[in-house]
Amino acid sequence: MTGTPLRIGFIPLVDAAALLVAVDKGFTAAEGLDVTLVREVSWSNVRDKLNIGLFDAAHLLAPVAIASTLGLSQVKVPIIAPFNLGLNGNAITVSPALYAAITGEADGDPANPMVTAKALARVVAARRKSGSEPLTFGMTFPFSTHNYQLRFWMAAGGVDPDEDVRLVVLPPPYMVDSLANGHVDAFCVGAPWNSVAVDLGVGHILHYVSDILERAAEKVLAVRETWALKNSGVLARLTRAHGHAADFIENPDNRTEVSRILGAPERIGVDPEVIRRTLDGRLKISPGGTIRESGRYLLIGREGAARPDPVQAAWLYAQMVRWGQAAYSREALETARKVFRPDLYDAALGAPKTPVRAMQDSVGAFDGPLFDPNDIPAHLASVTIKRRQL
Repeated sequence: MTGTPLRIGFIPLVDAAALLVAVDKGFTAAEGLDVTLVREVSWSNVRDKLNIGLFDAAHLLAPVAIASTLGLSQVKVPIIAPFNLGLNGNAITVSPALYAAITGEADGDPANPMVTAKALARVVAARRKSGSEPLTFGMTFPFSTHNYQLRFWMAAGGVDPDEDVRLVVLPPPYMVDSLANGHVDAFCVGAPWNSVAVDLGVGHILHYVSDILERAAEKVLAVRETWALKNSGVLARLTRAHGHAADFIENPDNRTEVSRILGAPERIGVDPEVIRRTLDGRLKISPGGTIRESGRYLLIGREGAARPDPVQAAWLYAQMVRWGQAAYSREALETARKVFRPDLYDAALGAPKTPVRAMQDSVGAFDGPLFDPNDIPAHLASVTIKRRQL
């Protein structure tokens, strides 16, 4: 007997792992689901096909789910996310020339994002004085964690991301070639593309996003709210399959097999060893071979990473307001928070099996006061560089 047919879109990134493993290891089939995975290149394709019903579900940027629900710069289509596909996983990679410039201006340890942000400000000032073109940074989408993470880091050091540099949108698989060709000086993207740039000798990983935000919701399993209401049982089964896949991925004994699954040409299409380094949090960060290990580089299932956290949705909405993409209202904040659905996660999978490490504000930003998800105006009042005044 065939299962319930579903079409799900994804972008070739390691944080699609739970989706890809759920299908390729048979966890979705075990739940009576017959899933067809569709690989896409751009986030706009994924969003649009989800919104008009060509996809039943999607691997989606967390901010896009919020923007779609609020109708920001696009058709208003309410989206919900019952499962978080990944926390963190992004990195800022810079060209060898920019790496040399930043480290040359660094007053302190370049591993500290505040040190590099201030060094970047000095590099930007020197380029302006010499009449050089502004630096160009690649990110994946205007409504993306990559955009907000770059902006948060730059602004902390005094760099205005709209006035002092250029931010351009590039699909994740095109980032490396753009850096190699000199079209961009740096980029922020998810794994494995930072590692690919390092392996090719065209980039240095300057920071993991976990240096900037200790816990940052990255991608979600997204469905239209209207579809979820009509297919609640199917959604519960799909969520449960993802939970089993995340548990499988986080078992170190399965990492070799997972890396092979993800590395397949029709999935992510890179050397499985690069993916293995990502899953282990043990990345080569410079062409010279320097290795950095971090247990927080990418969280897929451990530390409660898969359970949607409305505080993360509130932080993302706050960035939309900060950078002029949305006007603040209490109603919009509540709508944004309700995109992340821990209640649906709990109904399908129960409470997280391991406790989440205690944090004061669930975000852990490297700069500024603690984030209060109930007081966005206070958050915005604490920052100097922003686009919209309340």
